[in-house]
Amino acid sequence: MNAAKRREIFARLQAANPNPTTELEYDTPFQLLIAVLLSAQATDKSVNIATRKFFPNYGTPQALLDLGEEGLSDYIKTIGLYRTKAKNTIATCRILLEHHGGQVPTTREALESLPGVGRKTANVVLNTAFGQPTMAVDTHIFRVSNRTGIAPGKNVLEVEDKLVKFIPREYIQDAHHWLILHGRYICVARKPKCPQCGISDLCEFKQKTPV
Repeated sequence: MNAAKRREIFARLQAANPNPTTELEYDTPFQLLIAVLLSAQATDKSVNIATRKFFPNYGTPQALLDLGEEGLSDYIKTIGLYRTKAKNTIATCRILLEHHGGQVPTTREALESLPGVGRKTANVVLNTAFGQPTMAVDTHIFRVSNRTGIAPGKNVLEVEDKLVKFIPREYIQDAHHWLILHGRYICVARKPKCPQCGISDLCEFKQKTPV
């Protein structure tokens, strides 16, 4: 795919949704970090249902640490892998308080040193909470990048590197949200909704679905 076509794709995505953001609900960088940590192999909707119940009273590192692993588990039982996530969340709170003054760090290295925080989670936090031009590649973005031809790659890191390299600078900040929403609602896994797609004529997917 050439640069002009990529630029037009993101121009259209921006025109359709000028201010995209995550569908996870949060009020602070810390709450975003916890929500993203809980969202691994779970839907944003299921995470929001759980966090609405405990963020109001336990929305800080100290409050969550005081709640404890068992207390948090009671709130997140509906989320997959909840025991591991509860353990990682409480451990993360302890590290934030002991080593970062209770604040979420703003570097990838520091974020990835937290329990349960991998590259994707770190990228989401850096991008959404701190406005850094990172690209978190999940299953939706990996599929859209390969299917459309925007940034084909054999693995997540390869796709991430190509997206960061190829996406025009003026679009990189919001590109993560545009691509994930496009993959979640239009360019879906089993049968992409090509007739409803605003970039269908630019997409290089050969087996487009008919009306």
